Formats: sequence, C-alpha cells, structure tokens
Amino acid sequence: MQHEHTNHVTYNLFEMFLWSIPFQLLIVLYLYAVVSTKKNYRAWPIYRIVSFSLGIICIATALIGPIAMLSHTNFTAHMVGHLLLGMLGPLLIVISAPITLLLRILKVNHARKVSMVLRSRYVQIISHPLVASVLNIGGLWILYTTDLFEAMHQSVLLYILVHVHVFLAGYVFTASMIYIDPTPHRTTFRFRTLVFICALAGHNILSKWIYANPPSGVSKADAELGAMTMYYGGDLIDVWIIIIMCYQVYKLRVLHLNEIPSLINK
Repeated sequence: MQHEHTNHVTYNLFEMFLWSIPFQLLIVLYLYAVVSTKKNYRAWPIYRIVSFSLGIICIATALIGPIAMLSHTNFTAHMVGHLLLGMLGPLLIVISAPITLLLRILKVNHARKVSMVLRSRYVQIISHPLVASVLNIGGLWILYTTDLFEAMHQSVLLYILVHVHVFLAGYVFTASMIYIDPTPHRTTFRFRTLVFICALAGHNILSKWIYANPPSGVSKADAELGAMTMYYGGDLIDVWIIIIMCYQVYKLRVLHLNEIPSLINK
C-alpha cells in the first residue's frame, strides 16, 4: 500500500514537471532576450527579471500543481488560482515590460511590424481602459453568475478557454492602467483612475454577490470563504496597482517641474 502511494506521488510530481516545461521555457526565453540585448542596450533591470519569473510562477501555480487540482472541488482554492492567474500574475508580467524587451531583441523590420500592431485600431479598442475593464470584470460576472462556472468543469476545451480569457483580460486591464510598455493609445490619469475605481467596485460587488449567492455546485460555506478570499486578496493586489499609477504620475510631475526652470532660463 505504501509502495503504491509512493509511486502515485512520484507520478504526480513527474507529471507536474512535464506540464511546467512550457513555463520554464518562457523564463529561459526571457533571460535569453535579456542577455542577447546586453551589448547594444543598457542593462536590463534585475527587478524586471524577478517580476517576470514570479509572474510565470503565479500563472503556473494556478494551472498546475496542488492548487490547480484542488480548485476543481474547492472553491476557495479556485479563488486563490483566480487571484494568481487573473490579477497577481498579469501585474508582475506587466511590470517586467515584455513588449519592450521583445522590441529590443527583434530586427528593425520585425520590430516595426510589432509597432504597427500596437498602433492598430484593434489594439486601440481592446486596450482602452473602459473596454479592458468590461472584458475583465464583465467576464467574471458571467463566469460566476451563470452556469458557465459549472460547465467549465465538465468540458476541457471550455476550461482552457475560460482560463486563457481570465489571464489575457487581466493582463490587458493591468496594462491599460499602468503604462510600462510602449502604449501608443494613452488616456489621462484621471480617466484611468475613474475607470479603475468602477472596476474595483465591480470586483468587490461580485465577491459580495458570490458570498450571498454561491455559484452552482458550490456549498454556502465554501462560497463564503472563497468570496472573502476574492474580496480581500483582490484589494491587496489592487493597492499595488494604485501605488504604481500614483508613482508614475508623481514622476511625470517632478520631471515637468524640473523642466520649467530650464525653459525660463532660455
């Protein structure tokens, strides 16, 4: 019996390792890009490398391993995965500036094509803070207030599509709020702040809705704990987004104030 248990654990660890290979490759590719561009550009900040690595780890943790396995039967574990995949992971990836690094490693003609995509009408629409918020928060409302949550656990394809959407929507939303990578279609700080407050409210209201109205197939006790995890965990991550937004505006204003004396002297 003990021998069978040991074999089962070993198999699970080996299976987890195999599933983790794509995530390991992403980190390796990021590091390769950093090293490859070292000669022609200034040193890439260490904190961005750490941020990307941690972001990939958050995403991997949400999709493979104990939390991912437990999330099929435990709503609280599912919510932990939601925070890692849809909020913390995207935030860390955005901070790591992957688009900037991509533009550094590409040849000029390929970099221009990427720039054209970034300036395209589609990207302008999808990355608008209002649209990004609707896709992000609206998607969560659809997931937890309809039969979609139960259905995705019965269909592998639907399960994959939902999780891909959760990450991409979280990434685009975060990138629409804090400008780190090249962002041709920018909006004002005031507008982004207003949209962010509305999105934050929508996220918190949804968590309270889940607390009072558990999704199909979820017990009341599990839903209550999961909703509290969503509410307080989401707020903790959102605080960091607010800090970054305010810091960016502070830097711009300091830069503007420093430019005024030079303009007067001219």
